[in-house]
Formats: sequence, structure tokens, C-alpha cells
Amino acid sequence: MAELRAQGRYGPELRDVLPGFIGLTLSVLAPVLLLAWLNRALGVIGVTLGCVLLVAVGTACLLLHRTVVRRRGGRYTPAELARLDDQGLALAAARMLRRDGWCVVDLSLRGRPRLYAQDCTGRELDVAIRPVTDVTNENEGVSRPAAIVRQAVSPDADHLLRVIVYLGTFSREDVLWASSHGGTHLVDGLQLQRWADGASLDDLGLPSGLR
Repeated sequence: MAELRAQGRYGPELRDVLPGFIGLTLSVLAPVLLLAWLNRALGVIGVTLGCVLLVAVGTACLLLHRTVVRRRGGRYTPAELARLDDQGLALAAARMLRRDGWCVVDLSLRGRPRLYAQDCTGRELDVAIRPVTDVTNENEGVSRPAAIVRQAVSPDADHLLRVIVYLGTFSREDVLWASSHGGTHLVDGLQLQRWADGASLDDLGLPSGLR
């Protein structure tokens, strides 16, 4: 038996399926017990109210499930993007890359989100997240120099295509600096919304490779 289990040919043990079985049993029994109690306490009106309540809860759970599945599939609404912090934005970027067929590895260190990605053609990405706090400074009129963009570029990633993701808008100085350094692609808030809506990085102008 131990040998079959090691080979993956012996089914799961009771302890593996028991939690799911208990959850399924409770999800079936709880509504029945609730309706029975309401019927005993309030009669037909109670059963009617119970059915309405169960339908409302079921609908809410279904909508929540669909939202979770959509996000895990790499699709976000603009409102959802706006609520993300640095780590959340990195997670969203990783999910969108996987959605588009990239293999992704999280290389974040000391609170600085960073991703490495590779596609089927061999292209490699060094993906950095510009801090979300910069958006607040931008809205308050605080100037952020292009040095912020330069700091997001890893010095030992010369053989990679560099992608910098930002919820806000890059300055003209940022854009000029990136355009003068081949293989650096800036994804601002508007492009990020397109990416989260289903467009690929290639649709957003990602270079096909280093020159």
C-alpha cells in the first residue's frame, strides 16, 4: 500500500478528503435545517423569507467566486487596479504574464517587488514595480525625477527586456530616458488597464528583443 501511494496509484486517505466531505455535508444540511426552523417558527412566511435569503447569499457567493476566478486568470477592472499596493500590483502583473503564456518567477527582496519572466520564444523580462506611493506624490504635484525609473532597472539585467509597471503617468523625462535605453518598456496606468483587460505586452509595444 505504501508503495502504491508513493507511485500515486493509491487514492487519497480519509484525512485528505474528510474536510471537503464535512464542508459539502454542512453546505447541504445548513439550508435544510434553516428552512425547517423558519417553517416551525413562522410557517409559510418563514420558508419564503428563508428561500429569498438563501438565493441572495448564493448569488453573492457566485459573484465573489467569479471575481476571484477572473483575478486569478489575470483580468482586473480599473477600480481593482487602483486599490492595489506594491505587492498586489506585482501579483497582478505576474497573473497577467502567466495569462499571456509567460513563465514567471517572483524575485522580490526586502519589500521591493520584482519578477522574472520568459516566454516560449526565449524572451526574458525583468519586471519592476514603481511604488504606488509615487501616484500620491504625482497627484499632489510633487515632481519625481527620472532617477526613480533608473533605480527600478536592475544593473545586472542587461541581457533582459526591462519592463517598469506603474499605476500613474510617467513624466516626459522618464519616457526620454527609457527610449534612450534599448529594451526598456514603460507600462503606465492607461496601458496597465489595457493589459488587465486582456491585451498582451506585445499589443502594448513590448520590443521583440534586444537590439
